[in-house]
Parts: sequence; structure tokens; C-alpha cells
Amino acid sequence: MSAVVHTQREVRRARYAVAAVFAVHGAVTGSFATRVPWIQDHAGVSAGQLGLALAFPALGASLAMPLAGGISHRFGARNALRGLLALWTLALVLPALAPNLLTLCLALFVYGATAGMSDVAMNALGVEVENRLDRSIMSGLHGMWSVGAVVGSAAGTLAAHLGSDARLHHALAAAVLTVVGFAACAWVLDLQPAEDEEPPPRFALPPRSALLIGAIGFCAVFAEGASLDWSAVYLRDQLETSAGLAAACTTGFTLTMAVARIAGDRVVDRYGAVRTVRASGVVALLGGLLIVSARHPAVAMTGFALMGLGIAVVVPLCFAAAGRSGSNPSLAIAGVATITYTSGLIAPSAIGMLAQATSLMVSFMLVTLLTCGIAGFAGVLRAGDRVKVTRPDAAVPERRP
Repeated sequence: MSAVVHTQREVRRARYAVAAVFAVHGAVTGSFATRVPWIQDHAGVSAGQLGLALAFPALGASLAMPLAGGISHRFGARNALRGLLALWTLALVLPALAPNLLTLCLALFVYGATAGMSDVAMNALGVEVENRLDRSIMSGLHGMWSVGAVVGSAAGTLAAHLGSDARLHHALAAAVLTVVGFAACAWVLDLQPAEDEEPPPRFALPPRSALLIGAIGFCAVFAEGASLDWSAVYLRDQLETSAGLAAACTTGFTLTMAVARIAGDRVVDRYGAVRTVRASGVVALLGGLLIVSARHPAVAMTGFALMGLGIAVVVPLCFAAAGRSGSNPSLAIAGVATITYTSGLIAPSAIGMLAQATSLMVSFMLVTLLTCGIAGFAGVLRAGDRVKVTRPDAAVPERRP
């Protein structure tokens, strides 16, 4: 191991730095999402072609995420995160520059690849800080990602309302977020590999433990993607509500997720990851049952709010467990991230295809069934308890995430 040590003061400072990194990462996503209609018009693509192009970020992320561990090993965790986050924030400008379908697919592939690699790097550092503080912070970090996404989407909504060119909007956003991200990275832990530590392989299958943990994340992200994209449609088509009330349902879902993530760390510290996720799965299951049995909009809206509350902390805890599940945390985190990215990619289209063949209510029966997997397989999150730190002001030996 490296001889570098970090005091608890430095570790606490690193926690806020990583939180800022998560917020920057989320702000890029929010900035992009609000300008997709402009990008579609500029590239001159149909709705079907846009759907094809929007599959490329997940493809790029899935292929690139295993590279993050090798980059961190070669350049150190701080420099790797600084470089990868900068690539991600700067990649925001690419989709708006694309004049046709081919260039849009290529731009979104790069956009997704940089998103995935920076995602792995920041989650690995978040797990390392959590271990050293000996208390849960991953839920709050992902809550900060949600806050960043809200800020980015709010700015994007304003830009769209003013009729601004997305190329200018994204160039300015990328410049600001790159500077903020670069500044935040100066305070994260500067972790270096030991001199005799072998570099991780460029491409390798994730460990079996990561696959089991990823299965829980798959269930949670599937429910998230389905609820986020289809909750408003469900209220409009199944319960014949107004467009405003349907939109309010989606807002309530995202709000409960953000609040639960920010507040979730205290619950995890008190009850542990396994019991928290089991209880979360039960809450999500209850929400799903309310959704599929609802005959009144208020019941369905309550169901979607409970769904958001139930799945909110699951993915952060999956990343935390993956980072402590084996000798190569970055590889395990990349494996879990790949599975969750895949779930997020297929969930909206799977719900749509099943709804077309049957009904939206049947589609959400599938979502409800998957929430049972969250509670049922929560025990795999026991792997890798956090390292106890008994002297709060002592210097902490460095370990690579």
C-alpha cells in the first residue's frame, strides 16, 4: 500500500467534494435531457430514429465502464476522476452539434462512454470515503446526483423557454460544469495503488458477487425507468386524468426518490443495508399493488410515490456493497453499473411493448413482481461490511478503491 495517509478532517472534506462531483454528473444529464427535442429537430431524425440513437449512450457506457479501473490504477484515483469527469462534462456539447442520425449516434456513444467511466470512478471514491467515515453516505451522494439533475434540467427548461440554441446552451453549461468539477476533484482522496499491485485487466467479467448485487439493482432501476417514463401515461390512459394531474404524478415520484436518497443514510446507519433494502422492497411492492388496483387517481399517485420511496436507496446501496465485495472494487462497481444501465435501457421499451400486447396495468404487474426481488435478495448486500474506524481524529492509511 501507499505510504500516504489521510486524516479524518481530510476524509470529511473529501465527502463534500465527492458530493459536488455527483451533483455535477447529474447536472450534465439534466442539461441534456431537456434539449432532446431541439437535438431531434436539428439532426432531422424521426421519433423511431431518435429512439435508436438514445440506445447508444447505454451501449457506450457498458463497453467503457470496465476501463475505469485501469485508468485509476495508472493515473491515481484523483487524476482519473478529474480527467474522466472533464471528458463527461465536455461531451455534453457533442449531441447538439450532430447534423444527422449517424453523427448523433456517434456523439451519444461518446457521451455514454464518458458518463459510464466517470460514474464508476466517482462511485468507487464514494465507497472509499464511506468506509473511512464508517457511516453510510452513498444514498446521500446519489441524492446529490438527483439534485444536480434537477438544477441542470431547470436551467435547460429556462433555455428552451427562451428559445436559445442548444449548441450555445450546452457549450456554456459544459464550461461551467467543467470548472466546478475540476475544482471539486482537487479535494477528493488522492488514492494510489501499491507499488507491487498488478493493474486490473482491461476487460474482465465482473465477480459473481457483483452479478448477484446487480440483480437487485436491475429490479430497482427497471421499476424506476418504468415509473419515470410511464407514470403520467398510466394516469392519463388507465384513469383518464388531466395532463396536469398526470404530470404531477411523475413529479411526485421523482420528489419522493430525491428526498428518500438524501435522508436514507441515517436509516441505513441505524438498521443496516440488508434490513433497509428489505423494507424498501416491501414499500415498493405496496406501491405497485396500489398502482395496479387503483380506480382513483389519488390511489395511483400514492402508489407511484411509494414506489419512488421504496426504490430510492437500493441502487446506492448496491454500489456500496459492490465496492466492498472483492479485491477489485472498480471491477465490481463497473459490473453493477453495467447491469443497472442495461435495466434502465430496456425498461421503458419493455413496458411499452407489453402494454401494446396487453395493457399498462399488466405491464405494472411485471414491475410489481420485480419489486419482490428487491426484498427477496437483499441478503446479498451483507458482503463486505464497512471497515471500523475507532479513532475519529487519527490518520487513515490509504487504500485504493
